Amino acid sequence: MLTTRSLASALGLICAAGLAAGHLVMAADPRPALPAPGALEMQALPPGDTVVARVDGTELRLSDVEAAQQNLPPQAKKLPLEQIYPVLLDRLVDGMLITEAGRKEHLDRDPDVQSRLKQYEDRLIQETYINRMVKPAETEDRLKTRYQELLKEKPAQDEVHARHILVKTETEAKSVIAELDKGADFATLAKKYSTDPGAESGGDLGYFGHDDMVKEFADAAFALSPGQYSKTPVKTEFGWHVIKVEDRRTGKPPSYEEAREQLSRDLAHEIIDAKLQDLRGAAKIEEFGLDGKPLPTTK
Repeated sequence: MLTTRSLASALGLICAAGLAAGHLVMAADPRPALPAPGALEMQALPPGDTVVARVDGTELRLSDVEAAQQNLPPQAKKLPLEQIYPVLLDRLVDGMLITEAGRKEHLDRDPDVQSRLKQYEDRLIQETYINRMVKPAETEDRLKTRYQELLKEKPAQDEVHARHILVKTETEAKSVIAELDKGADFATLAKKYSTDPGAESGGDLGYFGHDDMVKEFADAAFALSPGQYSKTPVKTEFGWHVIKVEDRRTGKPPSYEEAREQLSRDLAHEIIDAKLQDLRGAAKIEEFGLDGKPLPTTK
């Protein structure tokens, strides 16, 4: 649980978000902890983009405080603005004081600052350009069409729920099978012998499709019926396996809601790749190796 003391420390250590009255606001040293909720009677925050502070005549507005709140750690971001307002306001004021102190030393003209500002500007332009190119094309109709195409390309497939025991040698695998033949519990042997990270869960792999595993493993698993285990060791690039199938089912494709995020990413990549091809085709690009010699043209 995020206490008011840890919140005050977090706010003191992070960068307060955004531009406050034209200045990049940075966090200062932690201040004392916020009082417990209810310890103070907070007045309602003023509506609109109200001026909430002036530092040597420079105004800080409510929108700056709200922007700073959005850059807090997840737990702190969920807290009511009224609760964290005093500390946020202090951090923003501190940031303005530090910024102005740096300006008086002409750090805004420092070559390192100028270089970093240029890099940030380049990234911001790239991000804005991509967002403005992708967002209009990312319509629900287009995503739903791609979802229907996904269903056609990847129809429901058989899945098995299996466990496995992974060992280094065929001899070890045969020894495990011999213990199973005598009635030993598969999960117990997995915890005892398996070198796979999933040994602690009894070698449980959950449900998977044939294409989710290497061919040798998948072929052996899908040849078994529920309750059966492999009577001969199965060799893959990872070692020697003993496999037990717990269940079989016909897998369901993901719902549109489950697939939407991936569909959105795939669409964005396609749009960006197409645009980059156009931009590269229209540009004169010269690339050089570490030795300074020209690299083969990509056109």
